[in-house]
Amino acid sequence: MKIILLISVLFISLSQFHGQTEISKSQKILNKLSKKIKGLKSFYMEYSANVKNEELNQNDDYSGKGWVKNNKYYATYADNAIMCNGLKTWTIIAKDKEVYESDNSEDEDGINPKKLMTIWETGFKNKYIKEDKLSGETVDVIDLYPKNPKTADYNTIVIYISKSKNELKKAVMKSNDGSVMTYTVTKFTSNPEIKDTKFAFDKKNYPGYKVIKN
Repeated sequence: MKIILLISVLFISLSQFHGQTEISKSQKILNKLSKKIKGLKSFYMEYSANVKNEELNQNDDYSGKGWVKNNKYYATYADNAIMCNGLKTWTIIAKDKEVYESDNSEDEDGINPKKLMTIWETGFKNKYIKEDKLSGETVDVIDLYPKNPKTADYNTIVIYISKSKNELKKAVMKSNDGSVMTYTVTKFTSNPEIKDTKFAFDKKNYPGYKVIKN
């Protein structure tokens, strides 16, 4: 993810104190949300997404769902899906009728719902922007900036966190190639019952698909 480095200019001691207070406030909010997500045994989410790039004349809408249980996850996006049972990861591409199987890695860049819900924890600085309203709900707006912009995929990520529910409601990701990806969480359920079979690929459920092992 490619993100622009945050530069804070502090003119006098009073403004310096204010800046430190703002940064401290944003980190406190993020820590509280991280603690909640990591404390869940499982969760289910639904989301809508928009991907826009004016230079490429792209403006696509799609929706998806995600199930997470400990280190296992299953996520859908448009007609595609990715699932992981903790040991193996399967990426399912419906258009090509192909399934890519690989060993699971904590460092992989796949769509892992749990990582998306705690994206700020690794490689980012943060800054509190303001309190705002999102669909009638009061949210805290926080900007994320990369610690290492040269290796980041996004130049800015803006996240909206519900004050009353302590939930991530929206994320706007701006990449260096001009693409803007907006994800809005439309439903979030804590600790649902999810069977482990949800996270294991079964070829019988995908007749005619070619399995490619990496």
